[in-house]
Amino acid sequence: MAKNRKPDADRLRISQRIDQRMPNPGRRQMSPTEWAIRGELFMNCSCDVFCPCVVSLGRHPPTEGDCKAWMAIVIDEGHFEGEDLSGLQIGLMVEIPGRMAEGNWKVAAYVDERASGKAYNGILQIFSGAAGGTTGLFTMLVSEIIGAERAPVQIERDGNRRRITIGRKIEGEIEAITGADRDQPVMITNSKYWMGPDIVAARGLKSKVRDYGRIWDFGGKSAEICAIDWKGPNP
Repeated sequence: MAKNRKPDADRLRISQRIDQRMPNPGRRQMSPTEWAIRGELFMNCSCDVFCPCVVSLGRHPPTEGDCKAWMAIVIDEGHFEGEDLSGLQIGLMVEIPGRMAEGNWKVAAYVDERASGKAYNGILQIFSGAAGGTTGLFTMLVSEIIGAERAPVQIERDGNRRRITIGRKIEGEIEAITGADRDQPVMITNSKYWMGPDIVAARGLKSKVRDYGRIWDFGGKSAEICAIDWKGPNP
C-alpha cells in the first residue's frame, strides 16, 4: 500500500453530499456507462450467524431488527470508461434500518488513496449505482451517502481469513466456517443474491467500526465472502 496520504480535499463534509457530484440516489437517477469489476467482496454485519439476507434476498428481517455492516472490495481486474481500476481496494460502511430489500440504506465510502481522480469518481459512481449495471439497484436501495473519502485501505486475504484496516475507522477480521470436509468452507451456491451466486459463510473474529458517529463491534457475528464479477450495462 502507498504510505503517503492524499490531500484531505477529497473528503466530503457531511453537508456536502456525494449526490452533489453525481445523480442523487434518492432521486433514483442513473447515467449508465461502461465499467467492469472482477475480484472479491467480503463483509461482516450485526446479524447472528448466518445472515438471513442471503437466502431470503433481503426480504427477511435482520436478526437484530436492523443491519449494520462494513464491506471490503478488492478489484483484481477492472476499469471505468477506459480507466484502469485493477489493484484498487474499497471499504464501505453500511447502515440499513430494516429489511435489506426495503432500502433506506445509509452508506459511507472509503476509496483507495492510490486511485487516480477519474478512478476515484468512477468508483463512487459504481457504488452509488449511478453507473448502472450490476450495482444499479443501489439507486433504489441507498437513500443517503453520508460521506466519501480517499483512505489508506489495507486488505489481506490469507487462506480462510480476510482482514481490512482503514486507520482506526474500520478494523475487521473474519474467518470462513469450515464444513464436513475440513478443506472446504460452508457455502451457499446457486443463489440469486446481489453480490454473486456463491457465498462463503464466515464469522467475525474481531471487528470494529468508529466513524461518522457510529461505534460498532461485530466480533462473533455473521460474515460473508464472495467472488464478484460485476459490469456496467454498456459493452
